[in-house]
Amino acid sequence: MEPESLASTLTSEEERTNSVNRKDERRSTQPANPAFASRARVDYTGRSLSEAGNGQKEGSMLIVMKPQATEEDIRRVCQRIEALGYRPHPMPGAQRTAIGITGNPGPLEPEEFECLPGVAEAIPVSKPYKLVSREVKNEDSLIRVGPEEAGVTFGGQELQVIAGPCAIESREQAFAAAERVRRAGARLFRGGAFKPRTSPYSFQGLGKEGLEILAEVRREFGLMIVTETIDPENCDLVEEFADVLQVGARNMQNFSLLKRVGRSKRPVLLKRGMSATLEEFLMAAEYILAEGNYNVILCERGSRTFADHTRNTLDLSVIPAVKRLSHLPIIADPSHGTGKRDKVTPLARAAVAVGADGLIVEVHPEPERALSDGYQSLYPDQFEALMGEVTAIAGVLGRTTAHTTEARAELSH
Repeated sequence: MEPESLASTLTSEEERTNSVNRKDERRSTQPANPAFASRARVDYTGRSLSEAGNGQKEGSMLIVMKPQATEEDIRRVCQRIEALGYRPHPMPGAQRTAIGITGNPGPLEPEEFECLPGVAEAIPVSKPYKLVSREVKNEDSLIRVGPEEAGVTFGGQELQVIAGPCAIESREQAFAAAERVRRAGARLFRGGAFKPRTSPYSFQGLGKEGLEILAEVRREFGLMIVTETIDPENCDLVEEFADVLQVGARNMQNFSLLKRVGRSKRPVLLKRGMSATLEEFLMAAEYILAEGNYNVILCERGSRTFADHTRNTLDLSVIPAVKRLSHLPIIADPSHGTGKRDKVTPLARAAVAVGADGLIVEVHPEPERALSDGYQSLYPDQFEALMGEVTAIAGVLGRTTAHTTEARAELSH
C-alpha cells in the first residue's frame, strides 16, 4: 500500500474511533429513561439495589400469639398493623394464631408488637414468600372443598383424587366420564369449559355451555367441580359454577389473574408453570394469599425438559421440597406430567409414594375420539385400576382414599 493511502486509512480509523468514544461519553452522561431507571433501581423483592447491595433485607415480620390469646388480643394486633399502613393476615393454628404482615417496605421493630397483650413474640421471616412459608404456619393447612356435610379436605390424612376429561365436549361425554370416575372412588370432577391451547385452531372449549354441563354433573353425581379460569374477566362466570378455581400452568405468573382469584371465596388449584423454579411457584401462591384467599392447593404438572420420551418431565422431587418449605397441600398431575397414557399410572403411584396429597387425572370414556389430549387420558377401566393401586400405597403410608373411607362405611352398616 502506498504511504499516502496508508496514512489516509489510519486517519479514517482514528476518526471513527474518536466518534464512537464521543457517542459513548454522551450515553454515559445522558439521563436514562425515567421509567426504565426506576425499574432498574429495584429487584424482584421490591428492595432498592443499593439496599440489596448493602445486605439489607426486606422487613418481613411474623407475630406469634400466645396460646391463651383472646379474639380481642388478635383484633388489637391487627388494628395496630393497619394503623401502621400495612395489612394483617391472621392464620389460626392448632394451638395458637400467627399473624403475617404484608405491605411493609422496610424492617419493623419487634418491640412495636411484643408489648401488646397476648403477643408471645415477633420474629423475622427470612423467605421472600411470607404467607405460604412454614415460618408463618408450621402445621399443614387443611383446605376444605365443598359443603360441610359432603365436602372433602386437601392436606389431611385422606388423599383426594380429581378425575375427568381434559375438556367438556358434550353432555353425554361428561356424564359417561362422571359416572365411571365416581364409581371408581373420585370425589371431584375435572373438565375444562375454557381451554387455552397452543394452537388457535384447536378446540377451545364450550365456554358457558360447558360450565352448565359441569353444574349438571354436580347435581347428578354429587361430584365437586374443578375447572379452569383463564383471565380476570371470565373469573366471575366460572365462580358461579366451580367448587375449585384452577389456574393453569400457562397462567402461573398471570399476576392479574392471581390477584383476582386471591379475592375469591373459592379454593384455588394453582399449577406450576412449565419452566418455573420452586421459589417462583411459591411466590405465585403468595400473590393469592396476599389478597386474602388462604385456600390454595398447589399442583406439580411437569416441566419442559430435553426429554423426548414424554411430553413433560414430572418433577416428583418438588413435592417433598414444597412440604419442607410450605404449609400448603400439593397434588400431582401425571397426565400432563407425562403426556403418555401408559406412563400415567406408574407416575401416579410414585407421586403418592413421595407424599403428594392427591392426584388430578384425565379420564375419557373414548380417548381415541377426544377433542383434547386423548393420548394422555386413561380409559375408565384403567382409572379404576389406578385407584386400587394408589389406595394400597396410601395404606402403607398411613393414609386413606375415598376407597378406604367408603369401604369402612359399608362395614359399619
